[in-house]
Amino acid sequence: MMLLAQPIFISRNFPSLNHKNLRTSLQPHNPVPLRISAIPSSSCFLKPADVRTRNPLALFHKKGGLHICHSLKKENEIGGNGSGRDWTTSILLFLLWAALMYYVLFLTPNQTPSRDTYFLQKLLNLKGDDGFRMNEVLVSLWYLMGLWPLVYSMLLLPTGRSSNNNIPVWPFLILSCFSGAYVLLPYFVLWKPPAPPVEETQLKTWPLNFLESKVTATISLVAGVAIITYAGLAGQDVWKEFYQYFRESKFIHIMSIDFIILSTFAPFWVYNDMTTRKWFDQGFWLLPVSLIPFLGPGLYLLLRPSASTVAISQTPVEPEIHGMGRAVYQLTH
Repeated sequence: MMLLAQPIFISRNFPSLNHKNLRTSLQPHNPVPLRISAIPSSSCFLKPADVRTRNPLALFHKKGGLHICHSLKKENEIGGNGSGRDWTTSILLFLLWAALMYYVLFLTPNQTPSRDTYFLQKLLNLKGDDGFRMNEVLVSLWYLMGLWPLVYSMLLLPTGRSSNNNIPVWPFLILSCFSGAYVLLPYFVLWKPPAPPVEETQLKTWPLNFLESKVTATISLVAGVAIITYAGLAGQDVWKEFYQYFRESKFIHIMSIDFIILSTFAPFWVYNDMTTRKWFDQGFWLLPVSLIPFLGPGLYLLLRPSASTVAISQTPVEPEIHGMGRAVYQLTH
């Protein structure tokens, strides 16, 4: 939300008026140089753990004994257009999800239901070795679908959370382990940026410490490379067989579409995470790389800066004061 902050000097010690000399003096007692912390508009999702705002109409910063009171106003109260949220994207995403669910439930091929059941039991290791060799491409797709929820969890937590606290992201991420993009799309419809602030202490606790870990990113990327290499080394006949399965099997058809949708939306969440961490200038070249299914987002997660070390600019800087000395900030809640 865009807010306007007006620095106001506060002092209890005002000298009395000298009526005899008809001179008015209004001086603050023991003036202290004003230093204002500049808060970036696109990456202010990290906040100190000890900051508490008691008055909803004022935000207080304490630095070097100086108290600065910032009176806060919403953008639509100070000249904003007051148009509210633009629901166009959400409506389009909802229509996409509705059309996709209709296709999945009623239009996908379902010529081999008994074979689908057999394949699912084999992939879940519910059937022993009966001499049947599973299709290598199908096996690779199955394991990649198991890694996608981890990748999306690392992209959406904490930078992809909705500013509306009534819409938590974690239930969608948990359900995505079973239903993939078919569950994540409703969250994309309801998602409203920017992400709410996160305390630095939270980054050291579960699950953020696990999702921010470079070890987690390395393991997921290495596993993805191994799985994709295994599928890539499969012969032409194996790929033809998989294509035939795709045309006949409801289970394989739905899972393949799921993989395509997850790969399609991943670059957007890479961009969202990148800009929130203020890393676009250094990591912009990873955006086209993120178009590579799974490997692109996995490489980004490995190279991105940690949220605990990202430059959130909590140290004071000297801003330029124009006109009446009004400083305009964009405070992200």
